[in-house]
Amino acid sequence: MTVRRVTLGVLHPGSMGAAVAGCALANSGQVLWCPQGRSEATAARAERVGLTAVPTLDELVAQADVVLSLCPPAVAEDVARDVAGLGFAGLYVEANAISPQRTVRIAQLLGGTARAVVDGAVVGSPPVGTKRPRLYLSGPVDEVGLVERLFSGTAVSTHVLGEEIGQASALKVSYSAFQKVSRVLAALSYGLAREHGVDRALLDVAGQRAGSYLTETGYIGKTAARGWRWGPELEEAADTMAAVGLPDDLLRAAASTLSRWDDAKDTALSADQALDELLRAEAELSSRHAEPERSEESGRRIS
Repeated sequence: MTVRRVTLGVLHPGSMGAAVAGCALANSGQVLWCPQGRSEATAARAERVGLTAVPTLDELVAQADVVLSLCPPAVAEDVARDVAGLGFAGLYVEANAISPQRTVRIAQLLGGTARAVVDGAVVGSPPVGTKRPRLYLSGPVDEVGLVERLFSGTAVSTHVLGEEIGQASALKVSYSAFQKVSRVLAALSYGLAREHGVDRALLDVAGQRAGSYLTETGYIGKTAARGWRWGPELEEAADTMAAVGLPDDLLRAAASTLSRWDDAKDTALSADQALDELLRAEAELSSRHAEPERSEESGRRIS
């Protein structure tokens, strides 16, 4: 079923946002984005999938019937606040990897202007080539139905979880908690084995168990390159754990480890290069932490 005369606006189209929004072109009249403050790489992605640029966020909000937010989780609330401040009166799809609590706050923030808010969660890789991610949805039935029709027949398959805002976000952070922490643990385990010269033996052991992330050493470099984005996602997952009374320490530790790879943002590193970068960042951090202690100790001796 084709959605006619519906204009979609996408906020901050990164690799996922641009590809997902591009899929909606098949069923919508137009997909808008705002290049103001965005990088040349973002502009190239948007142009490649056929998005239409508008000069300002104000114009995007004024023209769009539906706004899709797919941005780094740390700025999701600020982005929603900007849209609310411009009086957006359409349907807002909050599809970021954020906690259910933050999603509810965003829904409340937009409640005075937007027609409705739908909670969304993208699971999988960007819909490029043979990749087919899933878009999980929760919220008002009619509005969820509109989003479903926008992506009908495209590489983005939609799945409805219910009518409660926060359900889609909860699913996303629950999955992220397992998948991303597992990748971090695999990288650290392989790094430890490498430092002791037993990395090949570790892979042999792991290879005897089906589906072990330990055998996928090529993903270590990808983990490093995505650390800048995955870390904040795990902080959101940790907040969600804490909110239901579960321990959040493991997730926060994994997020802290990922932050050591901030300088590797969007790079193409081998496993060895990624681990070398992790060792370098950890040594630098340890050195910074030790310096005040030495200074304080020195001060006591002088006095």
